[in-house]
Amino acid sequence: MEKADIGLIGLAVMGQNLVLNMADNGFKVAVFNRSVEKVDEFINGEAKNKSVIGSKSIEEFCNALTSPRKVMLMVKAGEVVDRFIEMLLPHLDEGDVIIDGGNSLYSDTQRRTSECDAKGILYLGVGVSGGEEGARFGPSVMPGGNKNAWNSVKDIYQAIAAKVGDDACCQWVGEGGAGHYVKMVHNGIEYGDMQLICEAFHIMREVLGMTPKELATVFDEWNKGILDSYLIEITADILKAEENGEWLGDKVLDTAGQKGTGKWTGMNALELGVPLTLIGEAVFARYLSSLKETRIAASKIFAAPKTELEVDKASFINAVRDALYASKIISYAQGFMLMKEAAKQFGWNLAYGDIALMWRGGCIIRSQFLGNIKEAYDNNPGLDNLLLDSYFNNAIANAESGWRKTLAVAIQAGIPVPAMSSALAFYDGFRSETVPANLLQAQRDYFGAHTYERTDKPRGEFFHTDWKGLIK
Repeated sequence: MEKADIGLIGLAVMGQNLVLNMADNGFKVAVFNRSVEKVDEFINGEAKNKSVIGSKSIEEFCNALTSPRKVMLMVKAGEVVDRFIEMLLPHLDEGDVIIDGGNSLYSDTQRRTSECDAKGILYLGVGVSGGEEGARFGPSVMPGGNKNAWNSVKDIYQAIAAKVGDDACCQWVGEGGAGHYVKMVHNGIEYGDMQLICEAFHIMREVLGMTPKELATVFDEWNKGILDSYLIEITADILKAEENGEWLGDKVLDTAGQKGTGKWTGMNALELGVPLTLIGEAVFARYLSSLKETRIAASKIFAAPKTELEVDKASFINAVRDALYASKIISYAQGFMLMKEAAKQFGWNLAYGDIALMWRGGCIIRSQFLGNIKEAYDNNPGLDNLLLDSYFNNAIANAESGWRKTLAVAIQAGIPVPAMSSALAFYDGFRSETVPANLLQAQRDYFGAHTYERTDKPRGEFFHTDWKGLIK
């Protein structure tokens, strides 16, 4: 029997769609699932008459693969991945490849790469973005781990990945957990993008009293310009969806879920000392949304501000667009700051332009805007911060007036804008030569003798003062 080019374990929707994508691109795929009946259903259903081999056991599955064997895991992150690795190892030979395509924590991937290397097994942690449709017709693929493993699967993943022109949205990211790290940051930025869009929607609906259909027209128009992106596109679609003549969104409970990657991004930013303020606020906004009963009780106690707001509708819509765009720039600048610091910490050589390219197609945050990021890093690979690139600092300058106006109106109206306002606070701190941390350092030295550096002395010299003794 002809053997398979690659095997995949885990036949949930993402796994099935990746298998079908591989088969459509000329690869023979072996499949296995813990519940064996799912294998039969898939082989006799979606995969019927395709180059897919069903397996009833791990041993049969491994025997169906060409050497070196390439096994992709599409299973729940965490202990399940470790259990499948343990099950696979007795049936694999030195030089075989294990690929984790789930949303694993990058540090787990670092560990697994080292453990497999010690056993002669090549390990990859591959971030896959794009949801069900992306998996089926072209996802964004972010591979990291053992570089030798990448060489053996490169043709497969670049064939199934989304394309922007002739470029596949799949390039080597780096050693160890780099692939899953970049996917984690992608997901964190996704949290930020979604929260920013929700805030723009909320402001226009509350301040201007716009209907969902009117808002859909605005988002459709925005999708033709600088905000052109998948998330803007689907927001317009959602705003057009009706059930019994009413917008379905009004029947969706306003409590948002999250699966952990946004939280991991925020936690890692704290560990590395990177001010990832917008993504942090986006995660906290989801937590706040979950306090539904408490919010209902609070709404009966605390009234909204009674303010008469007079705004010109057309100009204010443009101001909200500018606020959304400027805040989005801040979010991505922070995300790339985090990756830059992680690269330093873990010894990765991340190609930031290639990462932007990988996100241009197939993934949830795909947008026109990412082309500008790629161009910025192509022009200056050592760019310290995206905000220092001429395109982005000009974009911020052009949007700043509308950004500030939008936030002033939202605050006066009592509309929560945690992501947009944190973005502006970051920008104002970033552009300030002097911030009040001098007072903060004095406070720390006063109560805890933590010492401080002086502006009139060389950096690296530290001083402690008896502050009370200087009181006049």
